[in-house]
Amino acid sequence: MSEAGARVAEVVRRDFSFLERGVAWLDNAATTQRPEPVLAAMDEFSRFHNANVRRGVHRMAAEATAAYEGARAEVARWIGAAAPGEVVFTPGATGAVHLAVEGLVRPGLKAGDEVWATLAEHHSNYLPWVRAAREAGAVLRVVPLRADGRADLEAFRAMAAPGRARWLAATWVSNVTGAENNPAELAEAAHSVGARVLLDATQGVAHGRLDAAASGCDLAVFSGHKMYGPTGVGVLWGRRECLEAMEPVVLGGEMVERVGGDGEEPVWAEVPWRFEAGTPNVAGVVGLGAAVRWLRGLPEGAEAWVRRLAAAARGGVKGVDGVRLRSAEDAGAIVSFTVEGVHPHDVAQALDERNVAVRAGWLCAEPLLRKVVGGPVVRASFAPYNTMDEVEALVEGVRAAREVFGP
Repeated sequence: MSEAGARVAEVVRRDFSFLERGVAWLDNAATTQRPEPVLAAMDEFSRFHNANVRRGVHRMAAEATAAYEGARAEVARWIGAAAPGEVVFTPGATGAVHLAVEGLVRPGLKAGDEVWATLAEHHSNYLPWVRAAREAGAVLRVVPLRADGRADLEAFRAMAAPGRARWLAATWVSNVTGAENNPAELAEAAHSVGARVLLDATQGVAHGRLDAAASGCDLAVFSGHKMYGPTGVGVLWGRRECLEAMEPVVLGGEMVERVGGDGEEPVWAEVPWRFEAGTPNVAGVVGLGAAVRWLRGLPEGAEAWVRRLAAAARGGVKGVDGVRLRSAEDAGAIVSFTVEGVHPHDVAQALDERNVAVRAGWLCAEPLLRKVVGGPVVRASFAPYNTMDEVEALVEGVRAAREVFGP
């Protein structure tokens, strides 16, 4: 471990109680662990400020609302939103995609329209589009990938029908290969054929600033639990004009300005509150705000350390007989691979017995894995609290799995 990397890991690891279990957590692309400041913020809210937001006039309701809206402002700054009102809190990235598709995309689709999704999409940013296209009589088409795993935008421009192409669903960073698309290039390609773009930023938002307003994207989604925050909370970011045109999907308390008793049309609340019906996950939102503050305070070189760990893991597993890399050579935090003659679940089990946690299987990305890889994979993914010792444990575990289960 380099001296600088050792300092990063040492500083970051102080914030994580889970390390007491002795587990090398290399499943960060599935979910990151939560640092003490996030846990403390959620605990303090639950103990001393627990109240519903935007509806009470007592002091604790005001405190809860201030904490909730303060977290919205934190998230807006982190992703480069033009204003906090462009941030909508949802139950997760999946919920955010559904809100966008059902509230904005689906009502505007008609027979013969095209919606596009890249081959690298997670199921959460693919299946809602499949259903929306089917119900509208539209056509779902798939953007192929280049040899480096990035979306082939030239092919998209050539194939998309101007005037009929409506939306492009595209991931920022693949959860399988780690290949990174440029959000601005995605937006430019979509807009060049008259389409809008929804960016799945879930795998990228913990590793770099999105700069949403400058990206040109129309909508973006991500989840809290992949950026050191809690589960059960996510974000839909949208340009104001998109959110103003979006219909609420979940109706109920506090998302409406006026409800008449004689069947008259209700008047929705202002954006973004019209999309946050009922009692929100206030403690989760507070935790997400704390996660953003924690990310902002990471020591210099933290992301470079993550990339160095991933590069070392790539080099290490490539040296094991029968291993084939399935992730991009320049992937920032993800290393996916297969082991000849050994099922990925067996590799993951062998690693788990050595206290190394990885993901194995289809990774909720079957279109990519079926068409490009031909089957499931093993995925290790890294965060600033990981160490070179854990990389070595990964490599030794893969080697052991090959020796036990291999041909």
